[in-house]
Amino acid sequence: MNKIGVLGSVIVLAVMLAASTLFIVDQRQVAVVYALGEIKEVITEPGLKVKLPPPFQNVVFLDKRIQTLDSPETRPIFTAEKKSLVIDWLVKWRISEPRQFIRNNGADYRNLENRLSPVVQAAFNEEITKRTVRGVLSAEREKVMTDVQARLADEAKSFGIEIVDVRIKRVDFVADITDAVYRRMQSERQQVANELRSQGAAEGEKIRADADRQREVIIAEAYRDAQKIKGEGDAKATATYGEAFGRDPQFAHFYRSLEAYRATFRNKSDVMVLDPNSDFFRAMRTTGSGAAAPAAPSKGR
Repeated sequence: MNKIGVLGSVIVLAVMLAASTLFIVDQRQVAVVYALGEIKEVITEPGLKVKLPPPFQNVVFLDKRIQTLDSPETRPIFTAEKKSLVIDWLVKWRISEPRQFIRNNGADYRNLENRLSPVVQAAFNEEITKRTVRGVLSAEREKVMTDVQARLADEAKSFGIEIVDVRIKRVDFVADITDAVYRRMQSERQQVANELRSQGAAEGEKIRADADRQREVIIAEAYRDAQKIKGEGDAKATATYGEAFGRDPQFAHFYRSLEAYRATFRNKSDVMVLDPNSDFFRAMRTTGSGAAAPAAPSKGR
């Protein structure tokens, strides 16, 4: 039993020793080996590695992938026109010199970000103050980012990093100026809207006036044509009546009498009191052969 216990203890000690001396370097990492507080070796190749057990040697792992630093706060920057702008930016960076990085920042990335943020902000200040608002917003936006990245190149080497990219996420005016700009834009849009409404109302009145004029013209032309046709019809009717009456005067007299009867007895409520022997009833007293017609009543409708 004693031999088995000793053997087990030896195995456990061997495993613990191996665990303290062996470590794996991931392909996404850089391993920095410390010996008594000093950097002894930087391992960039992935795989299983060996070191001395603590406290003789320790290992710190650094991420060698691209990191992102966002602007921690939005400070106003004055342009060449003395206009105040607020710029949100981001910086893409990665570790290029692990030894330099650890000497200046330790293994905590927050130390680097706290030191790098003011440097980036200062670089943006230098570039923005040389340009106008229009240039920053559109024409020279790309140039601003390129120049800021160039300014950061030397500073980045002292931090042990490489600046991969610099981007402007947002450019805006400060709150007071933004409200004033929005109010001015609203006023301008309202003015344009009122002008368009006025133009629309004037155009509508013009269209309505033109339509009324055309309607009056069409009605006048239709009335003229109707009167012309009516006149032509009346002329033909008169000519026809004249020709018929000229051939037979007795028929003309009879026709006029019928027209008089029709005009007189138009309504059932009309009442006339006449002498039945008067000339008005002559057509009713005689037939076509000249015989006397039946006597008419003294009252008729």
